[in-house]
Amino acid sequence: MSTVEVQNLFKEYSGRQVLKDVNFTVNDGEIFVLIGPNGAGKSTLLRILDLLEEPTSGRVLFNGQLVDYSSRDKVALRRRIGMVFQRTVLFNMSVFDNVAYPLKVRGENEHTIRQKVKGVLELVRLSGFEHKNALSLSGGEAQRVSIAQALVAEPELLLLDEPTANLDPKNVSIIEKALFHVNSERKTTIIMTTHNMLQAENLAHRIAVINEGRIETIGTFQEVFGKPIESVRNFARLDNIFYGFSRVTDEGTSIIDIDEGLQIEAAFRKVGNVVVHVPPEDIIMSTQPLLSSARNMFEGRIVQISDLGHIVKLKVKVGAEKTFTAQITKKSLREMHLTLDSKVFIAFKASSVQTI
Repeated sequence: MSTVEVQNLFKEYSGRQVLKDVNFTVNDGEIFVLIGPNGAGKSTLLRILDLLEEPTSGRVLFNGQLVDYSSRDKVALRRRIGMVFQRTVLFNMSVFDNVAYPLKVRGENEHTIRQKVKGVLELVRLSGFEHKNALSLSGGEAQRVSIAQALVAEPELLLLDEPTANLDPKNVSIIEKALFHVNSERKTTIIMTTHNMLQAENLAHRIAVINEGRIETIGTFQEVFGKPIESVRNFARLDNIFYGFSRVTDEGTSIIDIDEGLQIEAAFRKVGNVVVHVPPEDIIMSTQPLLSSARNMFEGRIVQISDLGHIVKLKVKVGAEKTFTAQITKKSLREMHLTLDSKVFIAFKASSVQTI
């Protein structure tokens, strides 16, 4: 059941079209990543694939078999699918019991349950957490429990909606390694959404860009974000993606002109047009000029503050048009007394500039 076909799919809510003639095929054992702005229809599409919602029209086929959303058989079909929502939904009981729940529903024996729960907790690096109450965990730990719960029944198809949104780099790395493992070792087909372009590049075999309910383009990361880039520029809302001309310096680095009078330095050597990415978490921010070895330093003003829980994203306007997105903790935001229009200084290393 690990091949998924979506044909001419439409979904309406109260006359408003959320999905519009969506078509794609996900191959057996593929990691297929959906990207696009908020409200594009990504989560709705995952809910339809998880059989939680029925499309208004169109067809979904699993391994060549047409899904009948009105059939009682869909319960058996759903048991072959694992789903991880962006917001964790855990029971007020131990980590072990939360992860074991899908197996208990299926009537597995106690020995099998213990072995399988032990294995998935090791995979998401939560060994020793078995007896902790799931509601006492940090956000990252709770999300790893949700992923373990989805994996414990060894699904053929795994669906994930922003599985690492608002998590710190440690938790992101653990989750990405777990997903890579189940895909490479178990050949689990994975369909996931993300706003993390580095994650998409690292994990995806192919990417689909969805905007306003329509699939705009499908391809490898390089195909989607290389030339021509205009098809995704206006709606992907990607953090710190820059386009410019690169030239090699005498020091063996590259200088990239990303705007009139605005340049960034990269550790790689490349001549010609490039698309580069700077991870928000790699950007250092201060209210005073920075004393740093970082090769890229700019002065700017904060134009947007987004509260993402314990993490805050800040958009800093530099020069006439360019904005850089930085990621800091709420504690740092308070300590630096940052507000809209605050003047700040940002810096990042040349090694943080990555080609796409």
